[in-house]
Amino acid sequence: MNGLLSVWPQAWTRKQRSSATIALAVAVLVAFLWLLAIPLALVPDPIGPAAQEFAEGARVTVQLTLVSGLVGVVLGVLAALAKLAPFPPLRWVAGLYIWVIRGTPLLVQVLFVFLALPMLIPGIQLSDFNSAAAALAVNVGAYNAEALRAGILAVPKGQTEAARSLGLSPAQTFLHIVFPQSFKIALPPLVNNLVALLKDSSLAYVIGVVELSNVGNRVQAATFQPVPVFIATACIYLFLTTVLTQISGAIEQRLDVEQRS
Repeated sequence: MNGLLSVWPQAWTRKQRSSATIALAVAVLVAFLWLLAIPLALVPDPIGPAAQEFAEGARVTVQLTLVSGLVGVVLGVLAALAKLAPFPPLRWVAGLYIWVIRGTPLLVQVLFVFLALPMLIPGIQLSDFNSAAAALAVNVGAYNAEALRAGILAVPKGQTEAARSLGLSPAQTFLHIVFPQSFKIALPPLVNNLVALLKDSSLAYVIGVVELSNVGNRVQAATFQPVPVFIATACIYLFLTTVLTQISGAIEQRLDVEQRS
């Protein structure tokens, strides 16, 4: 589904339509986050009186997603490279990281970082937000690693051989030839991971992060009206994931993931 990409003039190039879509979607997202309290205040109880809390919770959810998502991409790149490294211990460490993180529930990981990590490493004291961001980043990083590793392996070996024959060093070959192509190949699953991360950030409520799900739980506990509260919460999540999907789809189009002309 093209979404916003289809509203622009057909005479525009693919890159022009993609850039316009990204700009519009980002503007809509920013406006939504900062003006959300205004329409919610017009909704009957129990939503209206808690409009400001819902708006602030939505902003915290997006902040948590962006911070952990960016760190998760970095961790994914490092883990993918380590798993492909010629040095066996690096491959073992990366494989252990991916195996453990993908094989344990995210809820357990969030609680581990918040409650257990300070006991294991006394010098570390993370806030509830930083603990949630760290756990989410480590989690999504493991999934990103497998997507990026598959992308790197999908780049034809002839590309590397041609670059080396032209005198490029291994580092230059990877940075300028292999990684750009592998990132384009891995972009669709990376985007899916980011959208899933937005929804998974709701688990941060268990350690006290006042994000969207936490706000919804507090309001329904105070008013004993779960139906309107959870419908409003779901609608906000749906809007956020829709806008994020539009942005990511436009980025895929701009990078020409499927090698279209």
